[in-house]
Amino acid sequence: MSDPTGPVLPAEAVVDLGAVRSNVAALREHAASAEVMAVVKADAYGHGLVPSARAARAGGATWLGVAQLAEGLALRRAGDTGRLLSWLHVPGDDFGGALTADIDLSASAPWALDEIAAAARATGGTARVHLKIDTGLSRGGATADQWTDLVEHALRLQAEGCLEAVGVWSHLAWADAPQHPTVARQREAFDAALEIAGRRGLTPQVRHLANSAATLTSPALHYDLVRPGLAVYGLSPVPDLGSPADFGLRPAMTLQGRLALVKAVPAGSGVSYGHAYTTPADTTLALVPLGYGDGLPRAASNVGPLQVAGRRHTIAGRVCMDQVVVDLGDRPDVAQVRAGDPVVVFGDAGRGEPTAQDWAEAVDTISYEIVTRIGSRVPRRYVEEES
Repeated sequence: MSDPTGPVLPAEAVVDLGAVRSNVAALREHAASAEVMAVVKADAYGHGLVPSARAARAGGATWLGVAQLAEGLALRRAGDTGRLLSWLHVPGDDFGGALTADIDLSASAPWALDEIAAAARATGGTARVHLKIDTGLSRGGATADQWTDLVEHALRLQAEGCLEAVGVWSHLAWADAPQHPTVARQREAFDAALEIAGRRGLTPQVRHLANSAATLTSPALHYDLVRPGLAVYGLSPVPDLGSPADFGLRPAMTLQGRLALVKAVPAGSGVSYGHAYTTPADTTLALVPLGYGDGLPRAASNVGPLQVAGRRHTIAGRVCMDQVVVDLGDRPDVAQVRAGDPVVVFGDAGRGEPTAQDWAEAVDTISYEIVTRIGSRVPRRYVEEES
C-alpha cells in the first residue's frame, strides 16, 4: 500500500500491466487476421496512459488509438513510435505538431482536411488521414449525403501530395447487442461507403469499425483493424453475454484502501450526512478514506459494494467527498478488524472481489465510467503479475 520510505497511502489503484499485456494478446486471437489498435484515450481508461500503452504494445497491439491530440503527443514524447491514430479534433488544433510526430489523423468534414493539408504544407510532410463515415451513430463522421464530397475533397488534396487517405472508419451504436438490427445496418452503410470511395479511386490501407464488443462477438465486423478499448483493461463490454474470464480477459485495476477507523456504535445510530442509513442493531462501523473526490459515484450511497476482511459489504449511508462508511455487522470475526486493515473497492471476481461491473450495476451505469472516473488523487501503482 505504500513505499516504506514515503508516506502511507490511504488508498491506491493497483494496475497490473501483465493483465493489459495478456488481454491484448487474447484480443489478437479474437481478431484473427485483423490488426489490433489498443485504445488508450482518457488516460487509458483511468489506468495510466504511458504504462498501459507500453504494455499494450508488448501484448501485440500494432496501433494505439487516442481521442485527443494531446494524448498522442504525450505518447510520442514518452518514446512510442508505432502507428497511432487521433480522432477528436476542433478547428485550430495542433495538426502541425501531430504531423511532425507522425500521428495519423481522422477527418469527418472538409474543414478538417483543409487544416490538416495546411499543416502538411507548412511542415513539408504528407499527412496520413482516416476518413470517418457516420453509419448510424449520428455522432462523428460524414453523413451519407456528405460522404462523396468528403472523399473527393480528400482525393484532390491527395493528388496535391499534402495528404494520403490511408483509412476509412466508423463507430457502432449498439455493438454490445450483436443481433440488434442497427449492427447489420451499420455494416451495410459502411460497405456502401467503401464502395463509393473505391469507385472514385480511394482504396484505404485500413478499414476499421469494430470496438471491444464487436471484436469479441462479431468477426464479420473486423475488417483490417479492430479498436478494442475497455477489453484491453480486462472488463467485459458485453456483461450480459460473458464475463471477462469467458473472453480470456482479466481486470487490470484493483482499487483498494486501508480502513481509517473502526468503532462500535449502538442500534439506531444515524450514519453520515442526512442519516441516509441507520444501524438496525448494535454494530461495528468502518471508515474507508475514498469518496466522490476520488471518483466514487455519489449514487453509490447505500449500494456500493466493498470487501473487508474477506467479506462483501455495502456502503452505509452517503458517499462523501473523501470517505464512506461500511457497516461490518456484529459477527465474532469483526472484533479482529482494525484501522489499517485492507479494503477492496473493486478488483477481480476471480479473487472473490467486487468488480467494476458490480459497481456499474449498483449505480445504473457502465464499467467504463467506473474505472475512468477514478481521480488523480488516487495514486497508481504498477505491478507485473503472471496470469
